[in-house]
Order: sequence, then structure tokens, then C-alpha cells
Amino acid sequence: MTEALTRLTHEANRDIIERYVRWQHLRRMNQMETVPHGTFLRSKQTVTVAINFVNWLHERGVTLEDLQQSDVDAWVAGGPTTRLIADRFLNWAIKNRLACSGLTIPKHRRGTSKKLSAADQETALTEVIDGGDLSSRDRAAAILILVFGQQVEDVVALTWEDVSVTDDLVTITLGGFAIELREPLDAPWRSLAANPGNNLTAAHPNSPWVFRGYSPGQHIHAVSLRDRLRSRLVSTRAARLGTLHELTKLAPAAIIAEALGYSPATIERHAKASGAEYAQYVAAVIDAGPSAVQ
Repeated sequence: MTEALTRLTHEANRDIIERYVRWQHLRRMNQMETVPHGTFLRSKQTVTVAINFVNWLHERGVTLEDLQQSDVDAWVAGGPTTRLIADRFLNWAIKNRLACSGLTIPKHRRGTSKKLSAADQETALTEVIDGGDLSSRDRAAAILILVFGQQVEDVVALTWEDVSVTDDLVTITLGGFAIELREPLDAPWRSLAANPGNNLTAAHPNSPWVFRGYSPGQHIHAVSLRDRLRSRLVSTRAARLGTLHELTKLAPAAIIAEALGYSPATIERHAKASGAEYAQYVAAVIDAGPSAVQ
């Protein structure tokens, strides 16, 4: 969680988020003999959403102290349903008199988010491959979401140590091993490697980030990338859920989880939701090799 604090765009919010992490999350987990993996992941997501929320407020020129219900409503309406998770941070802020009382965000309910259909996924992927008016950066990010079901927060945190681009091969490590990106999925990544952007100023000397942001030494913010793809292509959450829904029809949860960096429990939930009946997959994996994606 300490690493997540580097994504804050305004120093004044750092103290607030540090207090939130320390007293709302770390104190509770320190009282547990063993912290369940699910508890850790939920806390991580909650902190991520809180950081995105205060970054978004800063961009609007609004402080927590001046926060109004209209700002809260705009936050909820302007993004995926995971924005509702900000209610946990908001309730904490109100309790600690950092925000006005009476502000509300509807409760986030799991399993109610819309999924992009297989047909719509194919249409979106075709647009990504064709390029259109999408930048190489947007195309590369969209491939990770549409093909591999990656979360935007994980996409923006990728470094060039996770990606290998040679004349013959492009691979990217998402979970347990490197995954090969074959034609035409490799094209945006080759273009991005040749011209990563935001590298002509002192703000990004030898930056390791694949998706460089505009703040010195930082990657692009998840909120910014999500909003860009939402306005130009598709809802990233709907796309990710649709992809995971389809992937669970093709392979056991353990293989998907290891390859894509998810917990097996998360993939199992998607498998149950899709009603997947697993076919024999091990032989195909052995035949293709662990680094190949057909």
C-alpha cells in the first residue's frame, strides 16, 4: 500500500491517505493472526479507489473540506461501478471530520456489473488492431484488457522489465510466466517501445514505466487511462469482466489465475458465473508451451 501513495497527484492528500491506510486498514490487519488474501486484496482495492477519488477531486479543484454532494454524484456517474467503493473512504473522512456530514455514495454490490458480450469484444478488438485514431499507448493498454482481462491499475503499473520486444518476438509477463503477443497484437507494443512518449523532457529520464504519465517520474494514472479508453473505445470494466467470463470457458481457473496474475478464487467466481464446464486443457498447454498464446 505504501507504493500506492506514489500515485497521489497532490502532496496535501498524502497525509490524509496515509492516515486512512494506517488507521482504517493496517490497524485492523495488524490485529489479525493471519491476514486472509481476500482481506488484503479488498483493502488494496479500497485504497486504490480512495487515491483515485482524491486525485480526481484535485483535478476539479475541490478539497475534501469543500466537497459537495454534486461532486460525489459526478464522481459516481463518470466511471465504472467500482467508484462506488469510495463510500468506505468517504464515510471514514466524514467520521474524522475531514468532509461534511450527509454526503452519501450508494453501496457497491459485487456481481452486478455489466459484461461486454463476446461480439462487442470482437468489435472493440478489431478497432484496436485497425488502429483508427487510437494512439499506440491506448491500443497496447486495450489489448491487455480485451485479450487478457487485466485491471487498469495493473496495466499502468507495468515497467519495461515486464515487457520484452525483439525483432522476432514480443512477450509480456502478467503473472507466472511470459506470454507471447503474436501478430497483429504485437504491433502496438513494437510502436510503443520505439516511441514510449513523454521521454523528451527531464521529467522522465530513463523512465521504467511502459505507460508514462505527465508528472515527473510517474506512470499514467489509472483514472486517466480508464477515462481515455472509455471515451474512445469501451468501458474497461465491462471489457475486463467480459474477457474473464469468456476465458473461464477455455481453461481451468488455476491456469488462468497463474498466467494473468489473478487469485484462483477470483477466477473461480467468474467460472461459476459463466457456467463453464472445463475441457481437457493441459495437453494443449504442453503442446503450445507455457509462453505461447494461440
